[in-house]
Amino acid sequence: MLSKMTKTVLKASIFFLLMANINLFAQITERPRPAEWSRLVNGGRFIDRFLPMPAGTQSKDTWGAEGVVPRYIDNGIENRQFSYWGGNILRGDDGKYHLFVCGWLESSPRGHHEWGNSIVFHAVCDNTVGPFVVKDTIGRGHNPEAFRLRDGRYVIYVINGRYVADKIDGPWTYGKFDFNPRDRRIIEGLSNLTFARREDGSLLMVCRGGGVWFSQTGLSPYQQVTDRRVYPPVAGEFEDPVVWRDHIQYHLVVNDWLGRIAFYLRSKDGVNWVTDPGEAYTPGISVHNDGYVEKWFKYERMKIFQDEYGRAIQANFAVIDVLKNDDRASDNHSSKNISIPLNPGLLLTMLDSQPVTTATKTIRVKIAAEKGFNPHTDIDLASLRFGASAEVNFGRGAKMKGTEKAGADLIVTFDAAGNGITADEFAPKLIGKTPQGKLLYGYARLPYLNYIEPVLSALSPVFTARTDGFDLSVEVQNFGQVASQATTLKLTVEKDGKTTEAGNVAVPALKSFEKTNVMFPSKAAFEKGKEYAFTLNILSKDQIISTYHFKTVPLK
Repeated sequence: MLSKMTKTVLKASIFFLLMANINLFAQITERPRPAEWSRLVNGGRFIDRFLPMPAGTQSKDTWGAEGVVPRYIDNGIENRQFSYWGGNILRGDDGKYHLFVCGWLESSPRGHHEWGNSIVFHAVCDNTVGPFVVKDTIGRGHNPEAFRLRDGRYVIYVINGRYVADKIDGPWTYGKFDFNPRDRRIIEGLSNLTFARREDGSLLMVCRGGGVWFSQTGLSPYQQVTDRRVYPPVAGEFEDPVVWRDHIQYHLVVNDWLGRIAFYLRSKDGVNWVTDPGEAYTPGISVHNDGYVEKWFKYERMKIFQDEYGRAIQANFAVIDVLKNDDRASDNHSSKNISIPLNPGLLLTMLDSQPVTTATKTIRVKIAAEKGFNPHTDIDLASLRFGASAEVNFGRGAKMKGTEKAGADLIVTFDAAGNGITADEFAPKLIGKTPQGKLLYGYARLPYLNYIEPVLSALSPVFTARTDGFDLSVEVQNFGQVASQATTLKLTVEKDGKTTEAGNVAVPALKSFEKTNVMFPSKAAFEKGKEYAFTLNILSKDQIISTYHFKTVPLK
């Protein structure tokens, strides 16, 4: 039976496929929204987390189309000499905030299309918002994303390369990543990469097309584990993924540049993702405290700045005031990087160690006090709803039954009725508001789940013909952060409209990033030169934990 979330995504797919009116020249099409989205409550969409931009220097004496003048010229980075694009912020050991952004001369004859000759700039500010001032240049490159390795070194990814330095001020050494697709098709090429560091220092990477990759060190080869994109199954021209990990889960936002709408996904392991309904962002999110909106034509290259818990507290965007084709040399149009604060969400802890079932009567959740937030006074308790996102995002879920103090923190007891938490849930959600009507939300871990698990992945078998069948050899690797237990690998094949088993074999326990070759016989018969569709499943205690679909010609 399909979940409510899956039904929502499928309906969105039908809407988008049937009703999208694509105009490539205009670089925009209107994507109809599913009817269900109109029933989302405040906090049900990622876009609800955007906060007003901090007050700055508002000026009319600047470049830009009518909709972006006046604006905060000291937000992010901008000037008349350069067009800036992309970039993210790291906090250095010096306590300053370092923006690695790319750009090109605004006077370039090709206008915006000079982006292929971008220079990566290192800009610095005493705060996360701006104005950032260029300190030095790193080198050529476009769409940078900076991150730090477990050993303390810094990496700046750019399309088709990367820079590495021991210190955030350099010197920087240029090189290239190594990529191993592991028999999988690379979806839409290896560009616009985004990275999240895992607990053990290994790196998860998502490429533009939505494939998931892992590197043990961040500089060692990146290896693909998915065989299809993880994005929602809807029509869209997807690019600009941004992935990050907080103390609860992994997050992913991907942009449909043609539809000017982004989608928000969550994951327990970075491999298997669920899509939340509603827009992640659209034009119109750069709002001033007085309600004035800077009407940038496009928001792209979203990047995230995180707090000590990994929560997203600021988004940075590349924005442009007109169609890219209309941004020409030495004109009144250009692009810049802007900073928009985000509501970080509450720090929540589920206190009940037993799994939530239909027999569960109450659910206890601790809401932690933080600087600027007192849970004893800053919550409209009657507004709280807790449970699965598929319920809470639509105003449903478990209701508050009672509270008790736990020092500065607050423990809320919910009547479990209507919580919607199933065996597939990994991060139940809370939505509410303050007495002043401002959004409160947060996620919690389920105390009875393991959040760091093995990630097993197999390559395509090597078929060796025998007189009475085949011998098969399969490489299996563990990309998880912990050792796996012994598992079973099962190969099935589609023949004459039926799925049949072609063989199975035991896979021994594997340490993190360890791999092994397993061999097993098969008596399956195949026609010479004919291609077949196969599925490789890895099972732990009869539960499928990894699936790989592929086609090959066994008998050549």
